[in-house]
Amino acid sequence: MAAAQDGHAGAYQRLLSEVSEWLHRYFQRRLPPAEVDDAVQETLLAVHRRRHTYDPQLPLAPWLAAIARRKWVDQLRSLGRRPTEEIAETLSVGDHESSVTSASVLASLLDELRPAQAQVIRLVKLHGHSIEDASRETGLSPSAVKMNIHRGLARLTALVEKSRDVE
Repeated sequence: MAAAQDGHAGAYQRLLSEVSEWLHRYFQRRLPPAEVDDAVQETLLAVHRRRHTYDPQLPLAPWLAAIARRKWVDQLRSLGRRPTEEIAETLSVGDHESSVTSASVLASLLDELRPAQAQVIRLVKLHGHSIEDASRETGLSPSAVKMNIHRGLARLTALVEKSRDVE
């Protein structure tokens, strides 16, 4: 990690590879198999974002384990918010065109926002994270997260109203 912090790309690639293997083993013991890859990716992103906070005078393992534990707790919270209803064997599948269109329109609208606004709206409003979780994830203060959500939603409203006026 110290070499990666000094800008050695090869060392950083090796670090990410080794950390990824460790994270897979860590999450495989703690999460359902379908959740492991997402947890590993989220943790690698957090390691990347917070690599500047690592103190080379200290061991890497506790620093990494603390990040992994937080991501594990986030993943558990996410699992707890998901519906657990069983799917009927004779499930009819409807046309998903309107859902796909809505998702596409939402994605293009979010692209019109400042990146920080779009990121916190995705985290809090679309993925169900708390303000505190979004604050930790983005490195913004909770009040900055709230402000970005408020301004982003106001901008989205203006964009939607403008598009209605054009039609």
